Amino acid sequence: MATKLVTIAFDVMGSDHGPAEVVRGAAQLSLESPHIHTLLVGDRAVIDNALAETKHNGERISVQHASEQISMDEKPGEALARKPDASVSVAARLVAEGEADALVSAGNTGACVLSCARHFQLLPGVRRAALASVYPTRARRGDKDDPFSLILDVGATVEATADDLVTFAVMGAAYARIISRNENPKVALLSNGTEPNKGPRQVVEAHARLAGLPGLQFIGNVEGVDIPKGTADVVVTDGFVGNVCLKMLEGVHETVVELAQYAYKESLRWRAGLAMLSGGIQRIKDVTDWEQYGGAPVLGFDRIFIKAHGRSKSRAIANAGKVAAKAVSHELGKAIQEGLAR
Repeated sequence: MATKLVTIAFDVMGSDHGPAEVVRGAAQLSLESPHIHTLLVGDRAVIDNALAETKHNGERISVQHASEQISMDEKPGEALARKPDASVSVAARLVAEGEADALVSAGNTGACVLSCARHFQLLPGVRRAALASVYPTRARRGDKDDPFSLILDVGATVEATADDLVTFAVMGAAYARIISRNENPKVALLSNGTEPNKGPRQVVEAHARLAGLPGLQFIGNVEGVDIPKGTADVVVTDGFVGNVCLKMLEGVHETVVELAQYAYKESLRWRAGLAMLSGGIQRIKDVTDWEQYGGAPVLGFDRIFIKAHGRSKSRAIANAGKVAAKAVSHELGKAIQEGLAR
């Protein structure tokens, strides 16, 4: 049976590396994935110039002009009100109207989420959307031998109720099953102790409800130390705590890299040791390369949105498009609704 064509709308103007990098990612996708059509949204002249310099399949790419863009340092609400023709807003509207099946953006996160909230509908049973993120762990999981776990929320819902946490757990498990091909992901609440009564009231209440939820492998509470170990495949928390955890993980990674660079410069013995370990270090970099995932999903809406990292290069942009297409093809929204119905 032929694979259904999926159209992905790309917010071309939202990226630290500029529109050309997003166009290169979409161009790469047009050459690699015959079942994906890319709709590039942004300044048509800029997009056309970038396409002229990039190998691509013109039959799998179309362009929608948007005359405005939102920068990373702008306040989302004010910027969207001031710029009705902003590329991210136009792209979200096109997805909502059925001109595309999913949205990918590497732009201002707040503006992206707000655009989705204004143009998309929340799924039945979902009170607040959640921004999820993948992070590397010691443990592997699923058919893909995946070294990444999922944590949500990491910033969309700062104050989450017990209802929200239960919903996040169901949505995160559905995403892990589809994207990581992990049929029975281990789901946990992030708390300050593994006992069921540890944590704030909403965490304790969510624990009691998740423990009796059918179709979900809930393993209880995990602590911060369990995050990098990969004790759980899906870690559930509110957006405030999740964002702090995510930034800490990014900071630890950057610090380790800087320490290695310092040691390499300062000591001949360290240089020799690092040279001997270079093959293993490269292997670690390969298996924990976040660019293979491309981006993080915003879960809870009736349309798919993948938020790519602002520093994404063309490979990450292309992979974000593939993840979005996979979520559409496997009906992620339907899987979430079925989980909530249980």
